[in-house]
Amino acid sequence: MSIHISAQKGSIADTVLLPGDPLRAKYIAEHFLQSPQLVSQTRNAFYYTGTYKGKTITVGASGMGCPSIGIYSYELFTEYGAETIIRIGTCGAYTTELQLFDLVNVDQACSESSFAQYAWGIEGTAIPHQGKAFSIINETATSIGQAVKSCNIHSSDIFYRKSMDTPEVAVANHCLAVEMEAFALFANAQHLGKTAASLLTVSDIIPTHERISADQREKSLLPMMELALEASLKL
Repeated sequence: MSIHISAQKGSIADTVLLPGDPLRAKYIAEHFLQSPQLVSQTRNAFYYTGTYKGKTITVGASGMGCPSIGIYSYELFTEYGAETIIRIGTCGAYTTELQLFDLVNVDQACSESSFAQYAWGIEGTAIPHQGKAFSIINETATSIGQAVKSCNIHSSDIFYRKSMDTPEVAVANHCLAVEMEAFALFANAQHLGKTAASLLTVSDIIPTHERISADQREKSLLPMMELALEASLKL
């Protein structure tokens, strides 16, 4: 067991899907995995391991923000031997180049966060996806006829802010959307030589104030879940 994950050694798969919300992890396990087993529920961060079309996969919660996913992904990589983590979540679009329900396969995560610098001495504001998962997601999307867009995203430590202007780091790095976790996940994977990707559903269009309703949210995230699971078969 690690400090924050109470799973027994050997109960976490090589490939882990990591939504932020524990209830989303529970939903994926119950609706997509065969014989899912709850292997950890410390702090109500649910982790399940089961099989998808014969492949063993773990799905669990990362919580919100770089500090939280930084902890969970590091322990999954180092304490449980996970080789690949795919973050699956939502993002808000800074531009109408993206539309509600679009799937985004993150190329680079850009941030003003000090996480990477102080944790691992990684300088700069941009960290790319790590390893082959990014390409496999794109290839899988093509094979199943699922549209997906690749772009840079802004991993922000701030959800509510005084100014509604797009932050400078997002403008400088041509980020089309914002979320809160991918930067730390990519930093940990880069430092540890692991594979990491982030697949996101656009849930908000910031300049137009459009957003996915609560009633739409469950079904709207299904294409992202299914694509991540199908891609996992090739990892």
